[in-house]
Amino acid sequence: MESEDVASIPSTPATPGTPGAPLFGGFKGERGGLGIGRKSLLRSPCKCFSVEEWTMEEGRLPPVSCSISLPAPPPVSLARKVGAEFIGTFILMFAGTATAIVNQKTQGVETLLGCAGSTGLAVMVIILSIGHISGAHLNPGVTVAFAALKHFPWKNVPVYIGAQVAASVCASFALKGIFHPFMGGGVTVPAEGFAYGKAFALEFIISFNLMFVVTAVATDTRAVGELAGIAVGATVTVNILIAGPSTGGSMNPVRTLGPAIAANNYKAIWVYLIAPILGALCGAGSYSAVKLPEKDDEAHERPTTTSFRR
Repeated sequence: MESEDVASIPSTPATPGTPGAPLFGGFKGERGGLGIGRKSLLRSPCKCFSVEEWTMEEGRLPPVSCSISLPAPPPVSLARKVGAEFIGTFILMFAGTATAIVNQKTQGVETLLGCAGSTGLAVMVIILSIGHISGAHLNPGVTVAFAALKHFPWKNVPVYIGAQVAASVCASFALKGIFHPFMGGGVTVPAEGFAYGKAFALEFIISFNLMFVVTAVATDTRAVGELAGIAVGATVTVNILIAGPSTGGSMNPVRTLGPAIAANNYKAIWVYLIAPILGALCGAGSYSAVKLPEKDDEAHERPTTTSFRR
C-alpha cells in the first residue's frame, strides 16, 4: 500500500515572508505582523503642533505639523525564525497530508472540498500564528522567490529550506506510523493517465497564482496586509479544488518530498520539485512588474526585507 500510485487530493502551499519582515503582516514600515503586539500610541514619543512660522497676515492661521514616532520592534534571532518555520511547516504538512490519508482510508468521506478546506485553513492559522516571527514561508518556492526579489537574504535561504524539508519528513513519518498502511493517499502524484507535461503545467500555474497573491499581500504596503492569512489560505483552497484530482495540488516541493520518502513513491518527483519553484518565481516577478509605483517617501520608509510581517 505504501508504493501505490494514488494521487492525493490535497496539498500544502508554500505559503509564503521574511524574518525581520515576514510574509504576512501589518502596517507600513514595520507593521508588527498583522498588528499584533502594537504598543499604544499614547506611550509613544509624540511631537505635535510645531508652529513653523509665527509671523502671519491678519486672518491667516499658522501652519502646524504633527508627527508620531513608533519604536521599532526588537529584532528576532535567526534561531527563533528557523524554529518557527519548522513548527509551522510541520503543522501544515501534518494537516494537509493527514486529510488526504483519512480521505483514502474512509473511501472519500472527506471529499475534495474537505481536503482543500483543511489545507487552506491550516495555511491561514499558521500565517496568523508565526507570520510575525519567521514570515511563514512554509515553502522553498516562496523562500527562493523572495530572495530573488531581494525581500529575503540569500544567506538565510539554506537554513530555511533545511527547516522546511526536515519538518516535512518528520510530519510524514509521524503520519506513516499513525495511519500505516494508508500512507499512499498522502503522496502527490499525477492521476492515472494524466501526462507528466500537463501535470508540470498545472503545478506551475497554481504555484504562480499562489505566489502572485503572496507577493501582493506581503510586499505592497497598499494591500490589505491584515487579511494576508485569509487571502493566501483562500488561494490555496481554490488551487487544490482545481488541481487536486489531477496532481494533488502540491504548490510546494516539501509537500511532495516528505510523503514520497515515507511512502517510497517517487513517481514524477521532478515535476513537484521544479514546477512550484519556477511558478513561484514567475508569480512574484509578475506582481512586482504590475504593482503601482511607490512614492519616494513611502519607498524610504519601507523595510529592506519583506514578509508576512512587514
